[in-house]
Amino acid sequence: MMARKKSTQLHDKQKRILEALDEFQDRYGYPPSIREIAEFAQISSTSMVDYYLRRLEELGYIERDGGVSRGIRVVKSLSQKVGELFHIPVVGYIQAGEPINIPQEGFYPFDAETMVEVATSLLPSHERKSRLYALEVKGDSMIDAMVNDGDIVILQPTQVANNGEMVAVWLTDEEATTLKYYYRENGTIRLQPANPNYEPIRKDESVVQVQGKVIMVIRQVGGTGA
Repeated sequence: MMARKKSTQLHDKQKRILEALDEFQDRYGYPPSIREIAEFAQISSTSMVDYYLRRLEELGYIERDGGVSRGIRVVKSLSQKVGELFHIPVVGYIQAGEPINIPQEGFYPFDAETMVEVATSLLPSHERKSRLYALEVKGDSMIDAMVNDGDIVILQPTQVANNGEMVAVWLTDEEATTLKYYYRENGTIRLQPANPNYEPIRKDESVVQVQGKVIMVIRQVGGTGA
């Protein structure tokens, strides 16, 4: 008896999940959880979402890191159109762990020769692309947001942030920088890691200067994720 060959065509729900992944990533700058995918794709069962995610992974549309809660990355869009490449300068590094001291002048050490190529179609259309910059991540405090040691984060320069956004901040009292989720709480700022091994950083808002918000994460192939 001949075995049935699995179809490579995507069902409507699989397409909705891919669209949900793209929309969530564009809006928040990090991948959604399975429950958030279910809400965005309007699928009532999280177990069904997990089933469709496994199928999308088999078909090569996504990659999943089972060790983190938001370990999903789209590697092939529905259109499969890469489009024009945009060059973004990698201007230094940022600590995703305990704050690390770096020179404040220019905020980051700058290497004009270092650039990262990103498909224009993957960048949020509303961003002013000419002002985007990239940083290499050092540390593991954001691993549950699928940001590992050695990854590259693309940032939009800004001095303000909304609750829940992943931002690069300068701590004036420590002359240090860090990458965390941002929350304003009664005159103080909570900088929340995405790793249960790290405690939140709580600061008076007067010493926290937002330098940019993360709009994209570029995973480094073969990275340890330490």
